[in-house]
Amino acid sequence: MRKEHRSKNEALVQFIALPMIFLTVTLLGGLRVSAEDRGFVFVVPPLITLVLAVLLVVLFVRGRLIEIERWLTSDQPPLTNLSHALTLLSLFFASSQAFNSVLPESGLLFWLFSFFFLWTLWNNLYSFFDATRLVRSLTVLFGTAFVLKHMIIATLYAPEGSWLKKLAGVLLEGLSLGTLSPQVFAPATGYISFFTLALYVGGLILLPSGPKRDPRLELQRIIAAYRGLPQNDRQLMSQVINDDQKLLSAAEPPSPGDLQDH
Repeated sequence: MRKEHRSKNEALVQFIALPMIFLTVTLLGGLRVSAEDRGFVFVVPPLITLVLAVLLVVLFVRGRLIEIERWLTSDQPPLTNLSHALTLLSLFFASSQAFNSVLPESGLLFWLFSFFFLWTLWNNLYSFFDATRLVRSLTVLFGTAFVLKHMIIATLYAPEGSWLKKLAGVLLEGLSLGTLSPQVFAPATGYISFFTLALYVGGLILLPSGPKRDPRLELQRIIAAYRGLPQNDRQLMSQVINDDQKLLSAAEPPSPGDLQDH
């Protein structure tokens, strides 16, 4: 019964929860709230976010957060492969929109943040990562960008800020020759971005490295691999299996009937 419930819960997460989470991130990643009329503004993801998303997906594969050979394989039914491909595609667009959520819209800040992400991801491609460490690193990366954009920079350029904050913003803009001024949005934009990033990181935590395969398919794959071995290797494999069986038989405790016979 427990195995049945576990199987149903895994299917629910894999086929319903994960696509819904990543699609929600895709929709909310470009959502802003205007500071003037409090209306919704949808920002198209810049081209650099697609490049960053490609690097991030490659990092997922390299860190074994995603095992492509388990998601897409010829042993599975076509509809299952199609469902898995759509889930991975939604992960790609969600990654792009997660970057869009924490990138400034224009100016020098946009390119500074883009270079920061690009440099970090490029360096991580040549570092050792496992899945857990990779998720932690991404949480810190997005968290840092969120604090810089929605808490520090937004506070400096807020229209209702104190005169000291306004003065700091004007000085910062003057030092950058006017290329540092970001587009100002309502504070609700920060809450939307926080919810978006929380959903995205939660989806990465729930994302399995690969769907569980049918044990019968796994057995067929092992048998096919065994039959594809050369004759000498098959004999060696058979000998190893026989030796393991003898060790297991010798390690088994005697049955009560054997004890009564003695």
